[in-house]
Amino acid sequence: MSASGGTKAIVAALAANLAIAVAKFVAFLFSGSSSMLAESVHSLADSGNQGLLLLGGKKAQREATPQHPFGYGRERYIYAFLVSIVLFTVGGMFAIYEGIEKINHPHPIEAWYWPVGVLVFAIIAESFSFRTAIKESNEIRGKQTWTQFIRRAKAPELPVVLLEDLGALVGLVLALGGVGLALATGNGVWDGIGTLCIGVLLIAIAIVLAAETKSLLLGEAAGVEEVEKIKAAVVDGDVVTRVIHMRTLHLGPEELLVAAKIAVEGNDTATQVADAINAAEARIREAVPIARVIYLEPDIYRPEAAK
Repeated sequence: MSASGGTKAIVAALAANLAIAVAKFVAFLFSGSSSMLAESVHSLADSGNQGLLLLGGKKAQREATPQHPFGYGRERYIYAFLVSIVLFTVGGMFAIYEGIEKINHPHPIEAWYWPVGVLVFAIIAESFSFRTAIKESNEIRGKQTWTQFIRRAKAPELPVVLLEDLGALVGLVLALGGVGLALATGNGVWDGIGTLCIGVLLIAIAIVLAAETKSLLLGEAAGVEEVEKIKAAVVDGDVVTRVIHMRTLHLGPEELLVAAKIAVEGNDTATQVADAINAAEARIREAVPIARVIYLEPDIYRPEAAK
């Protein structure tokens, strides 16, 4: 996985979530808080998710084979989609079940200092993880808003970690609110309500992740800026006079397929056309380095056929 895959952010999130999961579970054992149990499962699920992202990045680096001639770059999308499923089932559905159970059978929180102390510690740890993800994202985000970055990013790891960390921080605040209200009122129902809110939050994040990674799995084109660079690089104004039509497809976050029909003059020789195509491919790779698979088909330009 390249640096753009956010390996540093994934490892930081994994370390934070493992430590937090253990602390939350210990707090649950001492306090009996359902919010703490839901949050410990949430952190455990997040840890597994980061492991899936690292595994996907490792598998995606395999060399192309005759059976998979375009390589394994899309493995990163598959494992990111699995993350959304884990977040929905293990995190969200479990929290909703536990929240409903606690609302129906409330009981007071014991040893209140355990859940409160662990939640404060977890907020601090998650904040450092979130800061790392933001810092790495800013290096490639450019002028995009955060919403645009999450929707348009071709490397799925950073958007996944960003949404997970954001969800974790909001979930911790909800858990702290549920525990605080339960302690203030002496009514354990508030703990269950906080747990229920955490479940709804996790399911919402899982749905967003699933929608975005599904789009990547189906196959997305290059961004508008990359498309314009490729078109400009193809035309040399001599042999290649225009791009008749072009299609691009991400084979992985850092591998782009380019297929285009280009216009040449009718009196050009085969050697001239072949040389022009080779030169155009070199210019494309220089302008957009991730354009690694390029197919250019020469043709005579006819306005009625340029569709």
